[in-house]
This record gives sequence, structure tokens and C-alpha cells, in this order.
Amino acid sequence: MLFQVEMTVKLPPEMPAERVAEIKATEKAYAQELQKSGKWRHLWRVAGSYANVSIFDVEDNAELQDVIGSLPLFPYMEVHVKPLCRHPSSIREDDS
Repeated sequence: MLFQVEMTVKLPPEMPAERVAEIKATEKAYAQELQKSGKWRHLWRVAGSYANVSIFDVEDNAELQDVIGSLPLFPYMEVHVKPLCRHPSSIREDDS
């Protein structure tokens, strides 16, 4: 199943810079692992904010919850999810 996921990160201002750097490094490694596996198909930054719009390709809602809930930045995110389905006019074979 494909899902559009919008994530906005809101780190506490009092969080130490070292902790922020550690979380971001762990997050980047995990996100890249998910992209290589094909579960995190697309990742775009929203210009001007600490946010992204992503497309996930996972088995079901439960797997999406597991994937997103495992992100190191998850406790500091506002997340909006929209399930997607193939458009009948699409010429792409891999967008289902």
C-alpha cells in the first residue's frame, strides 16, 4: 500500500545540541536504510520548514505505524497520513 506522509519536526528548544546531532544522525541512517529497502519510496523536504512529504510503500497500516513509530525523531513529529491508490489514468506500472 502507498501512503503520503507529511512529517513536521518540532524539537524542544532546550534540547542540547549534542543530543539533536545524535538523533539526526540516527534518523538519517534509518531513513536511508528504509529508502534502500523500497519502503520509503520518495522523500522531499518542504522548503522553509523542518518538514518533509514522503511516499511509503508498505504492506498495511500496521507496518506504516511500525516504520514511522521507529523513527528517532517520531516523538517530536506532527504526522499526517493519507492512503493512496493507483489512478486509472496513470501510465506508471509501479505506482500501485
